[in-house]
Amino acid sequence: MTGFVLWFTGLSGAGKTTIANNVEPELERRGLVVDHLDGDIVRTHLSKGLGFSKEDRDTNIARIGWVASRLARAGAVVIVSAISPYEELRRHARSLVEQHAPFVEIFVDTSLEECARRDPKGLYARAFAGEIEDFTGVSAPYEEPLDPELRLETAGRTPSESAAAVIERLEQLNLLPGRVESEA
Repeated sequence: MTGFVLWFTGLSGAGKTTIANNVEPELERRGLVVDHLDGDIVRTHLSKGLGFSKEDRDTNIARIGWVASRLARAGAVVIVSAISPYEELRRHARSLVEQHAPFVEIFVDTSLEECARRDPKGLYARAFAGEIEDFTGVSAPYEEPLDPELRLETAGRTPSESAAAVIERLEQLNLLPGRVESEA
């Protein structure tokens, strides 16, 4: 079976990882091999030492795109949850993946105010106070996707409802085998 890539993009705190973590078990229930490349975890291992300048962000996203393309080529479903603020780099990741497998961009569309309200680490407050330079959405740009396969507006929607919308879209795109009923 051909793999594919689900690329979750959005502001910090938008819900990318939370929704991805809700999608992953359903994909596994359907018999798919799934790998999750989360931006924070990738920075700890693959991109250790990179900062948050535009150049470092670009390098990080390019690395994630390349790894995702290799895994998808080998038949895995790759879930990427990374801010990936620049349209050009998301297009580059798409071009790497689409040489081998489908690429599904999912824009987790959550307002800056809601992301700041949810922020458990207090990063937005520090960014608004000018204590953090180059913070996406505050002092650094976030370029919304021009034509994502799915735009998830999270206001008034639970993470599990958002995950169900992702699964529904994947079914519409004919990327998923039928649902496997769990044993009682």
